[in-house]
Amino acid sequence: MEEVQLLRIARALADPTRFGIFKKIAESGEICCGELAAAFPVKQATVSHHVKVLEEAGLVETRREGQFHLFRAVPATLDDYRASLGRIF
Repeated sequence: MEEVQLLRIARALADPTRFGIFKKIAESGEICCGELAAAFPVKQATVSHHVKVLEEAGLVETRREGQFHLFRAVPATLDDYRASLGRIF
């Protein structure tokens, strides 16, 4: 994994709310934005922003089902991240 991607993931996970959102997505298997917004004390627009950052880091995938956007974690990205950190440190 390139250093730029390592930093993107680190920044994405450094925000406590975003970390919690990622954790909730990973635990849920697949979850919609409304369910995430209900689980955190932030507005749905804020959840969408956080998910976008996680998606840009490659940690989350989105699929559309009708009017809903469903999110799921990408375990391979997290595995690559951990392995890359292990090689560096």
